Amino acid sequence: MKAIWNGAIGFGLVNIPVKIYSATETSKLDLDMLDKSDYSNIRFKRVNENTGKEVKWENIVKGYLMDDKYIVLDEEDYEAASPEKTKILSIDQFVKEEEVDSIYFETPYYLEPQKNGESAYRLLLKALEETQMVGVGTFVLRESEAIGLIRPYKNDILILNRLRFDQEIRDYSDLKIPAHKAPKPAELKMAINLIEQLSQDFDPAMYKDTYSDDLLKIIKQKAKGKSSKAKKALPAKEGKVIDLMAQLKASLNSSKSKSAS
Repeated sequence: MKAIWNGAIGFGLVNIPVKIYSATETSKLDLDMLDKSDYSNIRFKRVNENTGKEVKWENIVKGYLMDDKYIVLDEEDYEAASPEKTKILSIDQFVKEEEVDSIYFETPYYLEPQKNGESAYRLLLKALEETQMVGVGTFVLRESEAIGLIRPYKNDILILNRLRFDQEIRDYSDLKIPAHKAPKPAELKMAINLIEQLSQDFDPAMYKDTYSDDLLKIIKQKAKGKSSKAKKALPAKEGKVIDLMAQLKASLNSSKSKSAS
């Protein structure tokens, strides 16, 4: 793995030198875009708007349009904006992880201690485990400020979750959400029974990206000249009154039969 950030975690007056690594990778198939007429590969080029000529990566800079004029930025400008945050993730507060709503969670990263940071790394890991708290602070990653939530992962490593800023969460007041009307007691009781019947310990390993596997099977069939006929999914019916009790009873019976088998 290649580190995407080198810096330190600020834990009080203690600095823990760390490297950040991406903790996830995509399971999607790598599909290329092709020209429908002859299946030629589609290539994207970085083209100068005025000359029409392709521009090499090393000749590309970034700028901000202000008063019809671009203000070009360089590496020193990014560091000057907040020099301490480009190299240090300073923990501002410790909170209970359950206090952070899942809507704020964005991307997970692994934290690896650098040389001479191993003892402090282990100290923070153990302290977070004992207190069942997580650390929250801000830092700069890839030219933008981010909120980082640091927590133990499997009692073996510190993990950093990038969080969304509160201003990034969209308002939902214009959505057509049902009014606060209490459900019928019998329906609520049956819904609770269904939830309890399906309750179990969370096991992420039971969920697989089967769509990519199924799509790859179709690709292999087509490579052999075979065609595949897909079963059409039933369209969602709108405007139909739902008999909740009947659906809940059927769901409970179905769940019981699966448990018995």
